[in-house]
Amino acid sequence: MTQRIRKRPIGVFDSGLGGLSAVRRIRQLLPGEDLVYFGDTGRVPYGTRSRDTIRRYAAQDLRFLLTEADCRAVVVACGTVSANALDDLGAAYDVPIIGVIEPAARAAACATRNGRIAVIATPSTIASEAYTKALHAIDPSYTVIGQACALFVPLVENGFVSPDDPIPLAVAERYLAPVREAGADTLILGCTHYPLLAEVIARVLPGVTLVDTGREAAYALSELLAQEPCDAGTDTEPGTMRFFVSDEPQGFANAAARFLGEALPIAVQRVNIEAY
Repeated sequence: MTQRIRKRPIGVFDSGLGGLSAVRRIRQLLPGEDLVYFGDTGRVPYGTRSRDTIRRYAAQDLRFLLTEADCRAVVVACGTVSANALDDLGAAYDVPIIGVIEPAARAAACATRNGRIAVIATPSTIASEAYTKALHAIDPSYTVIGQACALFVPLVENGFVSPDDPIPLAVAERYLAPVREAGADTLILGCTHYPLLAEVIARVLPGVTLVDTGREAAYALSELLAQEPCDAGTDTEPGTMRFFVSDEPQGFANAAARFLGEALPIAVQRVNIEAY
């Protein structure tokens, strides 16, 4: 059997750990792809930064993946960057770039029955109204309810994700009350940390359809890669993964298993992201 030459890897970046939930979805959908992940753990969170700062950070993150890993496509697994910097990145770099907003908006449009769609995300993403614009581009009649949930990220990163834990339940009740009152039947989890709170959110909003942005970005990536020319031969080997961060690697490695659903297969490497 002829063995094909492996293609250049797919890059994924986020402000920290959350993008690993998108990596998990990509691995499930495209197990043969080599993946390179960068988490900007030294400058997390992005969600409370200015738009200019978010754009600068995002450009450095992308340059790292293109310079050091020669990625042939990049998934921006960060709702904040997708909302505030995706157009700039696409205009500046000649590489396919997939954000999380457009794929999630399309999925929510397919899921809703009453046209009331809620979005929970970081303060910066909500302030950008990026999801509202994307949903109204599909159907201007949609009612979009945006809710910033700043405390969800630290809850996830500190392991407070059980639906039986009163702490995340209390926070979710506080944040999601306006969503329930508005009668939304569909909720976009507008940050890649939030799928780890899906059971908590489902308990607070029973019957509401949850849209996982990482999963939808993985589907969009699959559609993009399906347009590539076919290789001669067959490669049945599983894809590799590499992980890079901008701060102390061990803390990232310890927490990463919650997002990936498995222990990291290799050591995490630290890089000086300010050099890019």
